[in-house]
Amino acid sequence: MTYLLALDQGTSSSRSIVFDQDGQLIAMAQQELNQIYPQPGWVEHDPLEIWRAQLTTAREVLAKAGLQARQIKALGVTNQRETTVVWHRKTGLPIHNAIVWQDRRTEPTCVALRVGGLAASIQAKTGLLLDAYFSGTKLKWILDNVSGARQQAAQGDLLFGTVDSWLIWQLTGGANERTRAQAVHATDVSNASRTMLFNVHTNQWDGKLLQTLDIPGSLLPKVQASSSLFGTVSADLLGAEIPIGGVAGDQQSALFGQACFKPGMVKNTYGTGCFMLMHTGHSFQTSTNGLITTSAAQATAQPEFAMEGSVFVGGAVVQWLRDGLQAIPSSAEVQALAESVPDAGGVMVVPAFTGLGAPYWKPDARGSITGLSRGSTLAHIARAALESIAFQSAALLQAMSRDAIAAGGVAVSELRVDGGACVNNLLMQFQADLLGIPVVRPAVTETTALGAAYLAGLATGVYRSTDELTALWQTERRFLPTLAPERAQEHMARWEHAVRQTVLPVDQ
Repeated sequence: MTYLLALDQGTSSSRSIVFDQDGQLIAMAQQELNQIYPQPGWVEHDPLEIWRAQLTTAREVLAKAGLQARQIKALGVTNQRETTVVWHRKTGLPIHNAIVWQDRRTEPTCVALRVGGLAASIQAKTGLLLDAYFSGTKLKWILDNVSGARQQAAQGDLLFGTVDSWLIWQLTGGANERTRAQAVHATDVSNASRTMLFNVHTNQWDGKLLQTLDIPGSLLPKVQASSSLFGTVSADLLGAEIPIGGVAGDQQSALFGQACFKPGMVKNTYGTGCFMLMHTGHSFQTSTNGLITTSAAQATAQPEFAMEGSVFVGGAVVQWLRDGLQAIPSSAEVQALAESVPDAGGVMVVPAFTGLGAPYWKPDARGSITGLSRGSTLAHIARAALESIAFQSAALLQAMSRDAIAAGGVAVSELRVDGGACVNNLLMQFQADLLGIPVVRPAVTETTALGAAYLAGLATGVYRSTDELTALWQTERRFLPTLAPERAQEHMARWEHAVRQTVLPVDQ
């Protein structure tokens, strides 16, 4: 049997998973990641903690699987996107905490760029809306605010990367002072496309965008196809050298792991946030409904694209119920609490804790609970919080369908789902009811890690083509809509009303 190792570095945890060549999960190890909140709207991670946790789980999963590193054919990396790390080339130390994708500190920079009339040209080149979500302004902030950073960058002493680049660099020698000079500084097209510095038409860093944000090109990693050889894991880390054959941002990796290889196929990942992607093939489409265009994970040099919508707070609303309201002792108990009432009792939760993402893009929105009555209980709030995940995702798919039809495509016929919250049957059924189409949960829900493993397997000859991967994909359960379309429309109208209340001045 051939085995593949996937490193899945996410926002809330670092995980390592071993798959066999049939895509079956053999073993998994996971370690939670500390969240750092220096002030409201700011979110950081410790890059060294990310690396230590990822290495620890990689060693643990090999032990759990009863495998030696020499038995692993290839390694794939998938990661939280947009999160920005800058480190010193010689010391290997970060010069600042990683600024996480959720962080909103660079919104003033984005406002200045919008006022300067740059939003349209940035979207045309990168496919992205001008927003603090992406890496470019985060990198600029670090260079502008860390003492000596600009001078070190000008001297070529600093390296920038999203989390994949940081891990690749460490894996290929950066973790050891003796081998640091040979460490590989690289990324893939899917992660590069999230920086707001990358031209997705040419698959090259864009000189004009670098000039606009005052970022030296020497900081940037080499960009490769998602399925290609990125280097070799140092033998001293896991016990043997392993080729790194696959790298992709977590959402593009999940799209790949869901076998969504054809235009019009859609997946939604229910993680800390929710991320919906529709494959559009080789066609670059600009949304008129608040979505972005992004590079899909690529097995060749030819650009492939996807339309994407991002919900900033998805499963994180359950963490808020647990840690903020202390409504539940553990996240796993949210379904039981929500099911203890027949419905949300008119309560609506809009979890705009860090603003609203697609399709609204309202950075000034803040969370709200509306529709409270004397009979409202924690159970109603819990159910409304859970339903908010489905409401936000439904708004995304509706926007995506409008864009698809406008581009000459067809309406979406099913939604493939993955991520931690997709195991919640109440949520998945409500999602199908709101959308009016089947919601399909695969047999292997760890599709983000599976996508990275598949990409690595393609690069190293385990698989000959994506047709083999399509044949491996299996359904675990289909959730069919049970709600009348007019009732679903009423639910969505109430949701949109609640959203409008989060972005209007209080006196209105």
